Amino acid sequence: MTSTSPARAQIETVDPLRIWFRFIRLNRRATNAVAMELKVLGLSIPQFDLLSTLTEREGMSQQELAERLYVTKGNVSGLLDRMVEAGLVERRSIPGDRRSNALYLTEKGRDLADQGIAAQRAYVMRTLGTLPVQDLADLERIVLAWRERARAEEDSPSAQTR
Repeated sequence: MTSTSPARAQIETVDPLRIWFRFIRLNRRATNAVAMELKVLGLSIPQFDLLSTLTEREGMSQQELAERLYVTKGNVSGLLDRMVEAGLVERRSIPGDRRSNALYLTEKGRDLADQGIAAQRAYVMRTLGTLPVQDLADLERIVLAWRERARAEEDSPSAQTR
C-alpha cells in the first residue's frame, strides 16, 4: 500500500476552476473596496481609470485611450465629455488632424488622479503589501505567466473565430 504525502495529495487536487472563482471573488472584493475609497474623492472606477491612464501618457487620442481602457471609442466618449465638462481633462487639437484631439489632464484632473492613486496604493499596502516578500514574488511570477497564456489564447486563430 502506498501512501501519498499531504503535500502531494494537495497538488493532485488543485482545481484551476476553483482558483479562478476565488480570483474573481477577490477581484470583486478589492474593486468594491477601492470604489468606496474613490467615491470619497467623488470618482467612479471608470473616471479614475481614465484619469490614471492619462497620468501614464498624456496626448493620446480618444481611440488610443479607448484601446488602453479595453472599451470602445463610443463607450469612452460620454465619459470623456463629462470629464472635460468637469474641468478634469482637456482636448487639444492635433496639428494636421482635424478629426482627432489629444487628451491632457488639467491641474485639477492630475490632482484628483494623484489622490486616487494614493488611495489605491494605501489599500494595496494594507492588503497585498502585508504578504511575505517571497509570496509576492511567486504571485507576480504566476500572474505574468497567466497573462502570457491569456494573450496567446486571445491571439490564437481559434479565438479569432469564436
